[in-house]
Amino acid sequence: MDNRGIGVFDSGVGGLTVCSSLHKMLPQEDIYYFGDLAHVPYGNKSQKLIQHYSMQISKFLIEKNIKLLVIACNTATAYALEYLKENLNIPVIGVVEPGSKEAIRVSKSRNIGIIGTLGTVNSEAYINSIYALDHQVRLYQQACPLFVPIIEEGILEGKIAEEIILHYLSDISKEVDTIVLGCTHYPLLKKTIAKIINKNITYVDSAQVVAQTVFWQLKESQMLNSKVEGKLEFYVSDSPKMFRNFLKLLEFEDSRYTIHEVNLEN
Repeated sequence: MDNRGIGVFDSGVGGLTVCSSLHKMLPQEDIYYFGDLAHVPYGNKSQKLIQHYSMQISKFLIEKNIKLLVIACNTATAYALEYLKENLNIPVIGVVEPGSKEAIRVSKSRNIGIIGTLGTVNSEAYINSIYALDHQVRLYQQACPLFVPIIEEGILEGKIAEEIILHYLSDISKEVDTIVLGCTHYPLLKKTIAKIINKNITYVDSAQVVAQTVFWQLKESQMLNSKVEGKLEFYVSDSPKMFRNFLKLLEFEDSRYTIHEVNLEN
């Protein structure tokens, strides 16, 4: 048993979908989440800058005495996973590989769509990951750079959200039976996407499969927490007002967590 906590980070609120799944699957674990609201979105930033932000956040979370780090951001996974693995002395799990495995598992036609930020799409992280597992699938990618901004603004349904979804997904949805939500923000739009894209498509939400990956890694390494109930601590690099709204949306209990605003540059 290992009573140290789990660190999780994302560019903003999207990684809360991963955090929620982790908390439900591993309620005994202490979870420390960092939302880099000051620098959201990551999708339009360079690899060097994302690696810099990711290392700053990782060092902050390691000071909380964590035993494992989850990169709950597809862009940061694509650009910084290997960098962090090489420079940190704890296990680091990203969201790309678990999502890739699940997409291959659920696709019947073997036609798989990948939607994500410009950074994730340009990195070809999912293409490389999925082809490494199965060379026979047919992959289609679509960058959706406006999804993160509208989600961060709380625009999850209505005319604006619907028009943006149609703009990006009307073509790719004709080709595939499975779409990987290649950004941890996107599950917050999944209900509206499914409503607008009138087709029987399976949407792969990496949050659940990442939580399963973390569970099995901790179990096999005999590192599960022996507590009855873990704590939740949230850290943000800018005003937490909108962040609180998303915690309520994802049904985190007010009495179970604390939020702290920190400046990593100081």
